[in-house]
Amino acid sequence: MLEIKHLAKNLADMYLKELYKKAANFELLSVEEGVFLFENAPLTDLMLIADELRKIQVPHGKVTWQIDRNVNTTNVCIANCKFCNFYRVPGHAEAYITDMATYRKKIEETFQYGGDQLLLQGGHHPELGLKFYTNIFRQIKAEYPTLKLHTLGPPEVAHITKLEKSTHHEVLKALQEAGMDSLPGAGAEILTDRVRRLISKGKCGAQEWLDIMHEAHNLNITTSATMMFGHVETIEERFEHLVKIRDVQNRKPVNAKGFLAFIPWTFQDVDTLLARIRGVHNLTTADEYIRMIALSRIMLPNIKNIQASWLTIGKATAQICLHAGANDFGSIMLEENVVSAAGAPHRFTYKTIQDAINEAGFEPQLRNQQYEWRNLPASIEEQVIDY
Repeated sequence: MLEIKHLAKNLADMYLKELYKKAANFELLSVEEGVFLFENAPLTDLMLIADELRKIQVPHGKVTWQIDRNVNTTNVCIANCKFCNFYRVPGHAEAYITDMATYRKKIEETFQYGGDQLLLQGGHHPELGLKFYTNIFRQIKAEYPTLKLHTLGPPEVAHITKLEKSTHHEVLKALQEAGMDSLPGAGAEILTDRVRRLISKGKCGAQEWLDIMHEAHNLNITTSATMMFGHVETIEERFEHLVKIRDVQNRKPVNAKGFLAFIPWTFQDVDTLLARIRGVHNLTTADEYIRMIALSRIMLPNIKNIQASWLTIGKATAQICLHAGANDFGSIMLEENVVSAAGAPHRFTYKTIQDAINEAGFEPQLRNQQYEWRNLPASIEEQVIDY
């Protein structure tokens, strides 16, 4: 029996070395190979490999970060995601649609705090079609032409397309012409329909999410990709998700940037239906999150920027991720209402995020959504975090 165990260990070690070599050469690993690494590779090995890949892909060695504000167009939504505490059903007393006066106030505050962008998202409102969004984008751009709009997400595009009885191409083109600068990777969750039926049945399916991103790339709209994990998904489904993201990136036109970044974040479970009704809780450890960051770098050799989600996993774990393949710390998020409503407690200011990056041994570099470097504005105020 001992000899059999010894032989099995030797074979596993040989296979690990083979996979390490493939990863170091930027070869595309399969779902099965990714799962094997997740379940068998020492975390220190994965961190070392991912860190070396990061040094090759991002040779300047700086850690980038951003100043923007997450503003919600509406909290009315009919998707009924079981992990979301933010939405309100149509007709609810707390339902709202953000008006232009509110946008003006929030945009001017964003500039005051050094930001250059709105991340503009909301619910699947049953009565707000394409014209509503194009009108908003045009008015905002007319009044604030330097402001960047990182807007909506594939599920919202799918919802608008359904309302308009249109096509993804036509909707994305209209949004682009109205002022959309980039498309967030929102609503990816886990890109398998089994999971989506359990946690976000009212949203578009996995393939439609991927199709919308591919169409955005065809229109040269830059995008990001996300993964929310730590709920009902299997380890295999996490790696299916990564491979699907990678495949869409491989199909982008040569001149398109495609997915500029990948952001994995953990399910936040406070008071959610998943937790209250189904008993599903986020049990993701720091070790597991760091492991997923490292494997994201390894599995996605065609996506340059890997972001550590400090909002959901906290400062200390995010700092370690910078030594495990991550090169970006995301935004300080002057405002964020959706993930915070499910329990994410962490906050940064423009000073403390730079301190955190310095403490981790890296030089902080302010960027925009296109991952172009920005100078810190000479006149910038420290925001009061009160959301």
